[in-house]
Amino acid sequence: MKRVAIQGVPGANHEIAARAYFAGEEIEIVPCNTFKELFEKMQADKDLIGIVAIENTIAGSLLPNHGLLEDSGKVIVGEYKLRIKHNLVALKGQEITDITEVQSQPIALMQCEEFLDKHKYMRAVESEDTALSAKLISEKKLKHCAAICSSLAAEIYGLEILEEGIETNKRNFTRFLIICDPSRAEELSKGKTLNKSTLVFTLPHEEGSLAKILCILSFYHINLTKIQSLPIIGREWEYRFFINLTFDDLGRYRQSLNAIRPLIKDFKILGEYENFKPANE
Repeated sequence: MKRVAIQGVPGANHEIAARAYFAGEEIEIVPCNTFKELFEKMQADKDLIGIVAIENTIAGSLLPNHGLLEDSGKVIVGEYKLRIKHNLVALKGQEITDITEVQSQPIALMQCEEFLDKHKYMRAVESEDTALSAKLISEKKLKHCAAICSSLAAEIYGLEILEEGIETNKRNFTRFLIICDPSRAEELSKGKTLNKSTLVFTLPHEEGSLAKILCILSFYHINLTKIQSLPIIGREWEYRFFINLTFDDLGRYRQSLNAIRPLIKDFKILGEYENFKPANE
């Protein structure tokens, strides 16, 4: 049985993504309070697989997770893009008009802003996690209090869904990375088509250095799908660049990497994996 570490308690979107990615397989969920704890558990147990949110189509990149991933030495072996659906849930027997307080993680509250604006009698209260809000309401039997969370969390903690799909933007996706120790990469990539990669590097602090890299990738018909820069601590105005590439020819992709290596520093391949596209995209 595969053991998969998630950030959050059971019922979190991380669990939904993990079960969807490993559909048809029996997996054991290992909850972690924070992403830092998740990486620490993976360092202590090399057999543990992790799933980590890396970006959201509304909230943008989860910048700290880029650094945690790079520093961990773990590799990316897959990705999953989950359509985020938020629901208003509460103890059974309550009506929506009974609710005076709504708890959830700050980004989830932001993503349901339109719903909350229409129900101004509900006070929004920030919490650590969507599913944890549901768990606490269930355990403490909190009346007049609702959580914004997944339907899985509502089911696990015995709560009633008062209103489904309260997110403002229905094109709300989070991209999750499936990561593991390098010793398990070949096993977990078996049967997958390698057509996407995540790289990290630094560049000389000189004019046109990034443009040269992009020109080379274009020459080899490599598609740049994302670029993210992060400052390098202690080196003012210098940056690490995290880039995602997609390609349809593995050999040509390898050639492109050989071509850019002389122009970059601190180069790492964080993972080569299969590009995932939701069925409705």
